[in-house]
Amino acid sequence: MDLPGPPAVAEALASRAAHRAWGYTVCDPRGRDLVAAWYRARHGAAVDPDWVLLLPFGPRTAVRLLLEVLRAAGRGGPVLAPVPEYGGFAPTCRAAGLPYEEVPLALEADGYRLPVGGFAGRPLSAVLLSSPHNPTARVWPRSAVRSLAEAAADAGGVLVSDEVHSDLVHPGVSHPVAVDAAGDLAPSVVTLNSVGKTFNTTGLPSAFALVPDPVLRERLREAMAGYGLWEGGLTAQLVQNAALEHGGPWLDGLLGYLAGSRDLALDALRRAAPGAVPSPPQASYLLWLDAAALGLPAAGACRLLLEERGLGLQDGADFGAPGFLRLNYALPRPLLATALDRLTRPAQS
Repeated sequence: MDLPGPPAVAEALASRAAHRAWGYTVCDPRGRDLVAAWYRARHGAAVDPDWVLLLPFGPRTAVRLLLEVLRAAGRGGPVLAPVPEYGGFAPTCRAAGLPYEEVPLALEADGYRLPVGGFAGRPLSAVLLSSPHNPTARVWPRSAVRSLAEAAADAGGVLVSDEVHSDLVHPGVSHPVAVDAAGDLAPSVVTLNSVGKTFNTTGLPSAFALVPDPVLRERLREAMAGYGLWEGGLTAQLVQNAALEHGGPWLDGLLGYLAGSRDLALDALRRAAPGAVPSPPQASYLLWLDAAALGLPAAGACRLLLEERGLGLQDGADFGAPGFLRLNYALPRPLLATALDRLTRPAQS
């Protein structure tokens, strides 16, 4: 987000920097309780603090380590993921030495739908899912998340749910935390999250994983140790604890601001380019746009927007869907208004 983060995080960092001893740290066990309390308060989800791994790196690194652990445990089948989907999954799978297969999302009148049947009855080591969805900001139904957990469990694999946008759900929308939605299948599910997207701290890498299976949890700890990594970390746990303990009121204010920005963007696009938003957003600060509906070429739209209108959007090809664009509307309103004006400007003949 091009918006300032919460004062509580800045104050915690400034206070700790003044200590002037920045050596090795041990994991603060209070962090697990803070994660569990956050899920209970914000999502109504029951999370056992013992499930929590406090990671000094980002969620994508966590995915890589998890896939390496699955492969070492003999789960060497393909990794399945929907498409369009977060573009970091495919190269991470290849780097971990596992094949990657795409299952196309179904686009219906009210937006994208998870084709649950496309995951069932297939050999796999893992299902990777961004939930809420990146790039479309769709919130997947609880029943669909449970069905993916069933497909993974039936194949002896794991559902890995990347939920870094889950605290940014829009008013009136409920996010299903995967380990909670899975119920009795929770041991076949790993939920990944981070305060990075929610509190705009992605430059200070941290994450946490919810791993109900104690064997898998211990194997992940061992894999981390093999890379010289350990739970916690000085800035990681400092930022996470400050955000989770004190950031709730700030987040509530942010969500109101983002809702206003979303409405501004949707209104402008509906007036100028009906059909430009094929899947209405339900979370986060992302809009998934159809380039053709905006009068833009399916290929080269990003370059055209940058060179002719000074706009930087992300190419849908990065998510496996050429012909689409991803817009981030988490920026000051005056800049957003300027961006929307340029985006909806008629194409030059």
